[in-house]
Amino acid sequence: MENNERLDEKVLSNGDVYYGDFKGTLPHGKGRYTWLDGTVYEGDWELGKMTGKGEIFWRSGARYEGDISGGYLHGCGTFTKADGSVYKGAWRMNIQHGVGRKEYGNSDMYEGMWKEGVHEGSGRYTWNSGNTYVGNWKGGKMWGRGIMKWVNGDLYNGFWLNGLRHGSGIYRFADGAYYFGTWSTGLMDGKGTYYPAGSKHPSLKKWCSVGYNDKGKTMSSHSLSLAFEESTAPKTFIKRSYSEKVSMGGLLRNSGRISNRATSLDENWSLFDSERELVSHESSSGVPEVPEERQDKMQDDSSLVYEREYMQGVLIRERIRTYEELMHKTKQKNKLHGKEPKKRPCMDMPLGDRSYYLKLNLQLGIRYTVGKITPVPKREVRSSDFGERARIRMFFPKKGSQFTPPHYSIDFYWKDYCPMVFRNLREMFKLDAAEYMMSICDDDGLTELSSPGKSGSIFYLSHDGRFVIKTLKKPEVKVLLKMLPHYYCHVGDHENTLITKFFGLHCIKLMGGRKVRFVVMGNMFCTELRIHRRYDLKGSSLGRYTDREKIDENTTLKDLDLAYVFRMDKSLREALFKQISLDCMFLESQQIIDYSLLLGLYFRAPEQLKALLSLGGAMVNEESSSTGNGPTSQGELLIPSKGLLLVTHEPNSVSTTPGPHIRGSTLRAFSVGDKEVDLLLPGTGRLRVQLGVNMPAQATRKLIQEEVDSAESELFEVYDVVLYMGIIDILQEYNLKKKMEHAYKSLQFDPLSISCVEPKLYAKRLISFLERVFPANDEVCQ
Repeated sequence: MENNERLDEKVLSNGDVYYGDFKGTLPHGKGRYTWLDGTVYEGDWELGKMTGKGEIFWRSGARYEGDISGGYLHGCGTFTKADGSVYKGAWRMNIQHGVGRKEYGNSDMYEGMWKEGVHEGSGRYTWNSGNTYVGNWKGGKMWGRGIMKWVNGDLYNGFWLNGLRHGSGIYRFADGAYYFGTWSTGLMDGKGTYYPAGSKHPSLKKWCSVGYNDKGKTMSSHSLSLAFEESTAPKTFIKRSYSEKVSMGGLLRNSGRISNRATSLDENWSLFDSERELVSHESSSGVPEVPEERQDKMQDDSSLVYEREYMQGVLIRERIRTYEELMHKTKQKNKLHGKEPKKRPCMDMPLGDRSYYLKLNLQLGIRYTVGKITPVPKREVRSSDFGERARIRMFFPKKGSQFTPPHYSIDFYWKDYCPMVFRNLREMFKLDAAEYMMSICDDDGLTELSSPGKSGSIFYLSHDGRFVIKTLKKPEVKVLLKMLPHYYCHVGDHENTLITKFFGLHCIKLMGGRKVRFVVMGNMFCTELRIHRRYDLKGSSLGRYTDREKIDENTTLKDLDLAYVFRMDKSLREALFKQISLDCMFLESQQIIDYSLLLGLYFRAPEQLKALLSLGGAMVNEESSSTGNGPTSQGELLIPSKGLLLVTHEPNSVSTTPGPHIRGSTLRAFSVGDKEVDLLLPGTGRLRVQLGVNMPAQATRKLIQEEVDSAESELFEVYDVVLYMGIIDILQEYNLKKKMEHAYKSLQFDPLSISCVEPKLYAKRLISFLERVFPANDEVCQ
């Protein structure tokens, strides 16, 4: 039997006052504690610590009522601030964390998931103006799939990034018109289709349930760029188990201790329900959707649709089509694509099953091995951590085993190469293990991408676009394993390296099938700005051009297609070429050839860019674009023709979160006194400048004779661009015999092509080409 002593009041040496139960000399049981500054706690105590249920009253007028553990707000409780805002939900160590509802002092309200005090996960935010957003959040900002409904009746259903529309989506206007297209940092950017009010349009119900292409993301190599644009993003919705279907009132009435279960605020609400709202709203709006049996009887002008193309909010092209023409074009395109055979590794199982099992097994294996290696104490790598023998090999039976969980795939063998090395590499790249697993192994799954290259490799994209997984041939695996010790040292010595980031190397063997080897890489083009043009540069002229009839906005172009010369800040250019030289020297030492510099261009969009994407003969309808009909009449921001500005770096003003494409420290610019710099895009945002990431430049293009009236004058177009670049395809080892046979067989003895038979000359050739594309000059780009 506990010997508790009851004291009326005890004044402590620091001036605080406690009244209540004791156990020995420690507060234990029920009690009231008053601090010298006027703060008061009244509730449960356990051996001198506030633990259990209680209330805290601050002198400022703030108040908390709920669970407390070890002196922290921890569990479930209600916090009311002096300004009138009220948070009701889960806490962890004095921070809002879990499911909660907050009513702000200005009458805004958020209900959903919290992480470390900010909105993160799924949630609904309602502004006092009446606007509502339902969808995913990250870092307190709208991020991922979500729906915004404005009080004026407009509605957007699509992807978001950093609080702005970014990626693919549908915009429904209050008058019943629709725009299906893409956005970049809040502005219409890329191709889309506008359906006037009352006209035919695709089934929204089918569109919402199947998903849509997220064209705001781009790929990490030339062989992925086109494939990604044609991929389909997985459907995003909130899965709710029985344990999650608990109302907030029931959660707070529960006297139990802290629960780790995710709790839904409203069992009748989910993101998928809000998608249905997009479709069902049509019946209650002023312009209802026309039934299919009546659409054929509508007037001719009601079936007109507008194929549009925007660049940073500026309408640069428009073509008027009928609904029937558009549908016929789509069907023909799908039919054509359906006839194209997909190259796959030889495996004895149906194509659909093969793809499904590979993706599922990848996720199972990565989740297991990363989870297994992460708790191991960190140490320096040893020579025994490298090579083919440094591996984890596991058997994953469907029913599970002593070491592996049961699963819904088929039995398979899993091999994880050099786990300690790649674990240290991920930490070297500042990649959190939990985020890595969530990105690849999330329930949203992996998206399979077709490959336009000749390798026949399978590519997968993580659901957030941060990582690319590529199948490798056995010789490529051997090259990577042979190079890995030197690669590990190189990226450790040069934080600004442009070489592809590798995060893991794995092998899967399905029962009765062949081995399939995978490498996990960072997506170089997982950027905040949309990549308008991408180039695969080798510095050669032999066959390095693209058939004009095959070029579209997603094509990865080659050396002879690059018609621009880039002017950069003096210090930025010096840092770029220094690192390229170091990387090429490393690849030369490893006898690596055939690598490329992948260059991505984001074009700032002044008015004169209307001819930039004039491929395929589409016309701009000036009359239609000036009538105010369509998205431009709904307040879309038109970016003025301002340059890109380099300003002194401010860590609090830009994102410094490491990512799969982020390399090293912030760069210094000559134009601002050799200080670290940020890139300021007026009207768009502020970005941190790093090597190969967010690098500003001026692109100059000389107009050819057909584009000018007089052949006697030379005219140039100058564009403001942001550059993204990295060195890719580094797993092709030097083979003199093979290269000489290729050179002589082609019967084209171009010095630039012959030089590729020597790694040293290959590097020299690439750098020489880049020096012509990025000429040195005394002027600086601001």
